[in-house]
Amino acid sequence: MVTDSEVCSGPLRVHPHNPRYFADGTGRVVYLTGSHTWSNLQEFESDSPFDYEAYLDFMVGFNHSFMRMWAWECGLGDEWMHGWTEDKRLVRPLPYERTESGKFDLSWLNQKYFDRLRARVVAAGKRGIYVSVMLFQGWDVETKGRKMNPFDAHPFNKRNNINGIDGDPDGTGEGMDLHTLKIPAVTRLQEAYVRKVLDTLNDLDNVLYEISNESHGGSVEWHRHMIDFIHEDERDKPKQHPVGMTFLWSDRYRGSNKDVYESPADWVSPNPEAKDGYNYAYNPPPADGRKVVLLDTDHLWGLGGDAAWAWKAFLRGYNPLFMDPYDTGYAGSGWIGLGLEDVGKVDPKWDPLRRALGHTRSFAEQIDLAEMTPHRELTQTGYCLANPGVEYLVYFPSEYPTRIWADLSDAKGKLKVQWFNPRTASTIDGGKVAGGTRQTFKAPFEGDAVLHIRKGSN
Repeated sequence: MVTDSEVCSGPLRVHPHNPRYFADGTGRVVYLTGSHTWSNLQEFESDSPFDYEAYLDFMVGFNHSFMRMWAWECGLGDEWMHGWTEDKRLVRPLPYERTESGKFDLSWLNQKYFDRLRARVVAAGKRGIYVSVMLFQGWDVETKGRKMNPFDAHPFNKRNNINGIDGDPDGTGEGMDLHTLKIPAVTRLQEAYVRKVLDTLNDLDNVLYEISNESHGGSVEWHRHMIDFIHEDERDKPKQHPVGMTFLWSDRYRGSNKDVYESPADWVSPNPEAKDGYNYAYNPPPADGRKVVLLDTDHLWGLGGDAAWAWKAFLRGYNPLFMDPYDTGYAGSGWIGLGLEDVGKVDPKWDPLRRALGHTRSFAEQIDLAEMTPHRELTQTGYCLANPGVEYLVYFPSEYPTRIWADLSDAKGKLKVQWFNPRTASTIDGGKVAGGTRQTFKAPFEGDAVLHIRKGSN
């Protein structure tokens, strides 16, 4: 049991009135946003230990409320990760114990792994941070276009275990079948591992689950099975937690957002595919409430996004997340511009995005978010959360004209106006404005701006 009280109150549930968000045990709407990084549970064997408490301090400093806790099935590095070399082998700890021969015993779960998992989720809960526990890793069962093959070191490779488990019965050289239902013995072992995770964390309030990070497009039925398995296993347990399904990707077998949205998952993270003039990476479509959507830069860019994207995602009804390089040493890679000398440093170029996520959380807690839905038609910019007639939150991207309109036709009487400068985090009183018509507004400072309009006393 938890020995110190958690800040989070009750497991999350989809909000009954506004299903774009979760609600906690008190019924309060919960907006999730934050940074997540690759080594927040396991480190590479040749790396020094990850300073988890410093990472929590980092998250709290930016007012973040959520992380994905990454899990690696074997965790080999590669040509773009940690300046990969042959000595960068498995992550530690892994869920399975090794025998004296060095091979894995898949019937022997590693208690140290589950003890660390629990301790880290508990520590996050004390800071008011929700944790989505990743269960499987799509990048550890296939090459995905890389030079190295992680399946060579996978516990379910027949060369690496004493149990006779063959995760590649067709001899393809990869383990893509592991994230399907083709091998019943594998599925039973996976269920045993998942059940151990559930038993380890069930009494905690700040828990969500994610089946796998970027498994291939052929894993849809396996995802559905695992989601249903968790829901069923927790049905008679003291607490039930949300389960998520995220973007399916492979260089050979890419999934679709339809697969994700039509799943039995409680929350989802889509890919950036464009439709009807919208794109989740640059102009997200208004969230329609089919699922709670944790819109994650991981699945949109790999590593990318900016402060404007955070505001656009928030005001279109999403819970935005940032895959943060933090200090995990993704070095030697031109695609994110870091070199080996940057290992162990927190890159400040991402601070505007980190701050923007924290600012959106502050506004989510100021406004009546349970009543607010996307209303692109109510403002010239198209980025607006509103309870028409009562409260409006509008984002002005810097590329828009200095004067824009907002339609306050549903409002009666005077409304209070407040400006927020995202660059300086300063707030300026904008006085009052009459409802009942379309009004034009001009920000009192340069650059992008946030406009908050709400009913108040005359």
